[in-house]
Amino acid sequence: MLYQWHEMGRQWMAPWVHLADASSRIFSDPNSWLSALPGAERISAYNELMHRLGKDYEKPDWDIGEVEVDGHTLPVIEQEIIAKPFCRLLRFKRFTDDQAVIAGLKAQPAVLVVAPLSGHHATLLRDTVRTLLRDHKVYVTEWIDARLVPAEQGGFGLEGYVAYIQEFIRHIGADKLHVMSVCQPTVPVLAAVSLMASAGETTPRSLVMMGGPIDARVSPTQVNDLATRNPLSWFEHNVIHTVPVNYPGHGRAVYPGFLQHAGFIAMNPSRHFQSHWDFYADLVKGDLEDADAHRRFYDEYNAVLDMPAEFYLDTIRVVFQEFLLPRGLWTIDGVKVDPSAITGTALLSIEGELDDIAGLGQTKAAHGLCTGIPKARRKHITVEGAGHYGIFSGRRWRESVYPDVKAFIAKYN
Repeated sequence: MLYQWHEMGRQWMAPWVHLADASSRIFSDPNSWLSALPGAERISAYNELMHRLGKDYEKPDWDIGEVEVDGHTLPVIEQEIIAKPFCRLLRFKRFTDDQAVIAGLKAQPAVLVVAPLSGHHATLLRDTVRTLLRDHKVYVTEWIDARLVPAEQGGFGLEGYVAYIQEFIRHIGADKLHVMSVCQPTVPVLAAVSLMASAGETTPRSLVMMGGPIDARVSPTQVNDLATRNPLSWFEHNVIHTVPVNYPGHGRAVYPGFLQHAGFIAMNPSRHFQSHWDFYADLVKGDLEDADAHRRFYDEYNAVLDMPAEFYLDTIRVVFQEFLLPRGLWTIDGVKVDPSAITGTALLSIEGELDDIAGLGQTKAAHGLCTGIPKARRKHITVEGAGHYGIFSGRRWRESVYPDVKAFIAKYN
């Protein structure tokens, strides 16, 4: 019933949220006489803050309309390559009339970016994708909000995730592909490629694994502690709820986005409180640049999706409670997931020194599992001073991490 109560509360609050938005605009519009009243800027700032705290946040747009390549500004279009019930495989395709540039683009490596299914939308990797587009043909997984998937489509677990990744790799062509997994998907991506190798299939040219829980026993974080101090039944009874009737996926069991968002906030409530207070102060002072930066960040951060219950519970059990991958005990359809079977794929692992989600050493553990890959074709990078998001987004990613990723992919292309 929690999901239903949440929806009722959201609908009850909607008129007040819209009123706050209207009041903010009226008291800040220079054409309104109300904006000339004493304290109008504070009234406007307060109402905008209330509006943003109460409003719904929809999935953000990718907003990648162009990219600069070798001094040329190229238009970019978003193409849907494969549509599955729980995921869309997208390609961001660059276009130009410059034939010399076209020839260069055709020779560039293809990269599949596997986005996490862990609360936020794939657009969280917008900066990752935009940067890669300078020098690569880029594909990305865009996971579907489970509340939008009709219940008759059936369930979706961790094994289904692995199957999706294999299908995407085969469709693009493993012999010409590099796969980058960010955070949560490092585990299913490694499983997908391991099973392909065991079956004698061609595997991708390289794997780039960033900040993921390959072995969550190493340097456990707050996220790991939550998963280990409660039995699986606790998660089933406390965080799994049914989608209400006002969504296409009504009746589906999910881990709701609003609960995930509450968990994100609870990890560092003081930081978020200070950020919202600073936003209010910036609006009062008229510092529109900082206020707009706040809006952009929280438009992304507050946009969350529901995860299928099967996938969430599988991940808790396989990755964070039983550690089946590093223990060599994970089987899918009766076949053991054996990373040592991978021989023809290069491996790059990347970790942030200050990562508080995937602890230091959890991603590097892939090297101890992928013993079939020669040491000369394996590399690990620890990014000093970087937290979880800093290794794939922001200035540190663009200026420090990306050059190494680009060079590694080029080396094995």
